[in-house]
Parts: sequence; C-alpha cells; structure tokens
Amino acid sequence: MEIKELQERVDAWIKEYGVRYFSELTNMACLTEEVGELARVMARRYGDQSFKAGENTDPADEMADVLWVLVCLANQTGVDLTAALEANFAKKTARDKERHKANGKLRAED
Repeated sequence: MEIKELQERVDAWIKEYGVRYFSELTNMACLTEEVGELARVMARRYGDQSFKAGENTDPADEMADVLWVLVCLANQTGVDLTAALEANFAKKTARDKERHKANGKLRAED
C-alpha cells in the first residue's frame, strides 16, 4: 500500500465508521498512549521485563496503532506524508551521508 492510499483509506474509514476525527489534541494524546503501549511490548520482549498474563505481546499490532493515529494527525493537519518523508530523506542524506559511516560505535564487531 502506498502512503497516499493509506491516508485515503484511514480518512474513508473515519468518515464511515468513526463519525469524525477526534480533535488534534486528543489524537496527540492518543499517539502518546500508543507509543507507550509499543514501548511496553518492546521492554518486555527485548528488554528485562516479563509479560503479565493476558498482556499484548505483538509489537506489530502496537506499531500499526501508532501509524494509524499518526496518519489521522497528518490528515487532520493537511500533511502529505509522502512529500514529508521525501523531504526527510533528503534532509537526513545531506546531514548524515558520511556521519554514520565514520562513527566507530556503529561498526560491526569482528
């Protein structure tokens, strides 16, 4: 699925099933909540914590929730995520094209 299609599908779903978008501030709070839920799964799966009985263990589900709310915010604020990501790639390439290669901390261990 292309990013533009994702934005269109989320918008269509909101209009059909969601009645309307939550306010931008509410969605920002929802995004923060979803990122926290992803952090919980990551801490338990890859960190030192353990899962509680019945707790979601799927990072993919939580990542999709984060993406969903982020797309809602983009739609609400008129952000074309394709254009934004293209600009972000250009910015990162200009800034970091040699920096990470020169970082000894990132070199693979022998």
